[in-house]
Amino acid sequence: MIEKLEKIIEQAKAEAELIKNLIDLENFRIRYLGRKGELTTFLRSLKNLPLEERKIIGKKANEFKEYLERIIEEKRQILKEEKKEIFFDYTLPGRKFWLGHKHPLTQVMEECLDILIKMGFKEEQGPEIEDEWHNFTALNIPSLHPARDMFSTFYLPDGRLLRSHTSPVQIRVMERETPPIRIVAPGRVFRPDDFDASHSPVFHQIEGLYVDTDVTFLDLKATIEEFCRLLFDKKVIIKFTPSYFPFTEPSAEVAISCLKCLGKGCERCRNRGFLEILGCGMVHPQVLKNVNINPEIYSGFAFGLGVERLAMIKFQIDDIRLFYQNDIRFLSQF
Repeated sequence: MIEKLEKIIEQAKAEAELIKNLIDLENFRIRYLGRKGELTTFLRSLKNLPLEERKIIGKKANEFKEYLERIIEEKRQILKEEKKEIFFDYTLPGRKFWLGHKHPLTQVMEECLDILIKMGFKEEQGPEIEDEWHNFTALNIPSLHPARDMFSTFYLPDGRLLRSHTSPVQIRVMERETPPIRIVAPGRVFRPDDFDASHSPVFHQIEGLYVDTDVTFLDLKATIEEFCRLLFDKKVIIKFTPSYFPFTEPSAEVAISCLKCLGKGCERCRNRGFLEILGCGMVHPQVLKNVNINPEIYSGFAFGLGVERLAMIKFQIDDIRLFYQNDIRFLSQF
């Protein structure tokens, strides 16, 4: 029996040197340590030997079994590392990574900013968490105004609030700088609206402000008309309608002819032929006084637009929620 064991040991060591890959290693393991392997079968046959001989041969056989198990595991680790190293074939042609692109809201916002900056406006930013002075009081929105209601504004426990428009940026700039001022303020705003096809509790605004001597409504009208024609189409019809905002006087709503029906009337524009895109007006004298700018010397205009609404009009989208669902089937169209 000892000669048979020696033969198995000699044969196994020789074959171990010939292992080149993981398949060879697994075949080697099965041949010697499998359920019907040579060493496994040999160990089972020891039960028929006398006790003393079984102890001697059994000890040597078990030591060799442990040796084989250790060798197999060491070779397995070495072969795995070698497989990792040769996984990369530098002779293969390169493959391009999948590239994403800008979100449609980002595209529209950047296009708007690009137009306005070329028209002489400077981009300004401000905090999303505001106080009542910058968000309401300085903008001529009194304490009992409906906009201050908890159902129209997100209030924080410390009395501050999430800005409901980007107009506070205008106030901060006018507090800090002296005219002439020509800025545009993009950013997120927050209102406790239901999330439906036309409303979102978080959306994006771009607001513009121009303050200088002798600024008139004609300057505002020319600015808005040029902006709309550059953003949409040279042939778009632009309509100003009187409106009311606490921080501007006079105020106006601006609408453009429906891009789908070209002003004839359809389901998208509710058969009106026009779609409202922004609000604007001349800066209220009280707002200028609140930031220590003399309204007898300076005047100005302001306008504000919703990026989501512009994107819905520009791309003819019916549901604002599509912008926030991260559906690649939708986003890949832009």
